[in-house]
Amino acid sequence: MALFGLGAPKKDEEGLYSYTVRDIDGKNLDIAKYRGKVLLIVNVASQCGFTTQYQGLSELHDKYKSKGFEILAFPCNQFGSQEPGTAGEIKSFAANRGAKFQIANKIDVNGTSEEPLYNFLKSEQGGFLTKDIKWNFTKFLCNKEGKVIKRYGTSTEPSTFDQDIAAALA
Repeated sequence: MALFGLGAPKKDEEGLYSYTVRDIDGKNLDIAKYRGKVLLIVNVASQCGFTTQYQGLSELHDKYKSKGFEILAFPCNQFGSQEPGTAGEIKSFAANRGAKFQIANKIDVNGTSEEPLYNFLKSEQGGFLTKDIKWNFTKFLCNKEGKVIKRYGTSTEPSTFDQDIAAALA
């Protein structure tokens, strides 16, 4: 009986940390490795007009990494086919833009083939009108306990939420 929440399934207590994804090399990447860190998760694309955000993301990563901040980027080809490359091409592209943060395997962020982690992220911080990701470079900021605390849209430049990262690290 699910009346008033009685008998309803309990939400996984591990939340964010219960997911395992694949890194850009196809190896398992347990999100639990980020426990105790502030984590920014972002869907990226190498042929997107917002690709210049790689620089801002890299700057934030360099600035706060030693304080416990990490970025996990997920290449995604769902929006305008703007991430058509192979894993090697994506890796090289990101490295050429100064990205020293973790790049995951290419995924879908919406729809029937959606990466389960993204279903969790969107359920924690819905978007404007719908919870769906609208375009590349949507960003989710997670605190040290793995709670999604902010969602930033595509056009939100990384430098504009520097203070949110600093506050989450404090």
